[in-house]
This record gives sequence, structure tokens and C-alpha cells, in this order.
Amino acid sequence: MKTDAVDDILGQWSEERPELDTASLGVVIRVMSLYRAFVRQAAEALEPLGLELFEYDVLSALRRQGKPYALPATGLATATGLSSGAMTNRVDRLEERGLVRRRRDREDRRGVVVSLTAGGRRAIDKAIQLRLDAADESLRSVSCKERRQLAALLRKVWLAGEERR
Repeated sequence: MKTDAVDDILGQWSEERPELDTASLGVVIRVMSLYRAFVRQAAEALEPLGLELFEYDVLSALRRQGKPYALPATGLATATGLSSGAMTNRVDRLEERGLVRRRRDREDRRGVVVSLTAGGRRAIDKAIQLRLDAADESLRSVSCKERRQLAALLRKVWLAGEERR
């Protein structure tokens, strides 16, 4: 079996501290390294559209809602894991680019609803295909069955962490 840099690190720890079980650290280091690589890959995939990853996240959250592709600003912040202040800045940028629009919330006069424009919908529909293509390329060495298994294991870890939070 081929080894990687993480195996080298764990091997060094095994030599220095043979009583330690470093298997968990091997998983965590690899996931952290993959996260950094996947963020770079996602950003590169979106470059042809002139979209930043944070813009993709907002447009994606709106597009996934189905027609009319809109969310209250607070719901949009929740869906993207952002504070309301950060969301305001992101919506400002997207609105300047003509990808989203704001309107007063009819049900809550203090609130704002953010929706995709036609241009925003076209952009996110192209962007999701680029992201899927890039993700498929990143996982080309992993079979479909292995992808499902890996997703299930990562979901299990994620849900256990959610319970602790």
C-alpha cells in the first residue's frame, strides 16, 4: 500500500511514543488537508464564472429553495452559517453584480427577502455543474460504492459532533 506524508508523521510518533494510538489523528489530519485542497479546487472551478466561493454559497442556498428562489435574509444567513452582518456584506456585493435583489418582507416589515435574479439563476446553474465536475475529478480514484460509504462515515462523524455542540 502506498503511504503519504501523514503516514510519515504517524510513524514518527509511533517511534517516539509507541504507546499512543494515532489512528484518529491520521483521519483528522487528512480531513483537514483535504478541506484546504477542496476549497482551492472549488475556487478554481468557479474562476471561469468570476464567482467567489462565498458568492456561490449564497446563490446556491437561494437556488436550492426552488421557485421563487428566495429567502428572508435571516434564513439565508442561517443556511450559509454566517452572521447577519456578514450576510449583508455578501448580499451587497451580489446585488451590485445584478445576481440577487432585495425586497421588504411582506410578512415582517422589518425584514428583507433576498431572491435570485435571472442572471443569478443562470450563474448558479452553471456554477453547480462546475463544482460537481471538480468534485468528481477530485474523487476519481474512489468508486461510487466507496463514495457512498465515505459519505456515510463522514455523516456519522458530523452528526456526533453536532450532538456535542
